[in-house]
Amino acid sequence: MRPDHARAGKSKLAAATLLVATTNDAKLREIRSLLTDLPIALVTLAGWPDLPPPEETGRTFAENARLKARYYAAGTGLLAVAEDSGLEIDALGGAPGVESARFGGTHTSYAQKFALIYERLRAGPADGSSARFVCALALAEGDDVLFETQGTVEGHIASEPKGEGGFGYDPIFYYPPFGCTLAEAGERKSAVSHRGAAFRAFRAYLTQTRMFTTRPRPQ
Repeated sequence: MRPDHARAGKSKLAAATLLVATTNDAKLREIRSLLTDLPIALVTLAGWPDLPPPEETGRTFAENARLKARYYAAGTGLLAVAEDSGLEIDALGGAPGVESARFGGTHTSYAQKFALIYERLRAGPADGSSARFVCALALAEGDDVLFETQGTVEGHIASEPKGEGGFGYDPIFYYPPFGCTLAEAGERKSAVSHRGAAFRAFRAYLTQTRMFTTRPRPQ
């Protein structure tokens, strides 16, 4: 993980509401579990159904995370945390990278994305293709980015998809310390995942700065 970056001078906010800027239910479950017990109320984009997603024009995960955090903070008036994540495969020059969600077309299934990756890796051993998951995270208030960090997990592309757990590219991402794909890792995944690393750093930032000084009212 690269060093975290926090903007000085914005150490406390009285607000106790944080917008988690994603509509991916699987990501939301993972994020909620990582931020549990903090004195904040997490809200999602479900509360703003008419707010369209921004065009992700960044060339890096970090650029897209900042873009989304600023966009949703401005559009909702809330403090917003956003992440951009995906899979980088060295043998494919870092692809699918920032296009991970759109790889092969926006409406292709992950099974189809897997097939396309294996097709492109056919010239070499797929299970020897080094790869990593990357998650860049940014926290914004209006147009100001208050904090950003990045988490990664290293592995390689499995010889074939395996496992029913996880989501996204997990079935083809082999994690050597576990001896299985992340889709087969079960509860162990959150301890090593790229998103887990990024949100644990974010949690530490919130705790250390005491950014949220009031507890949310009981629902």
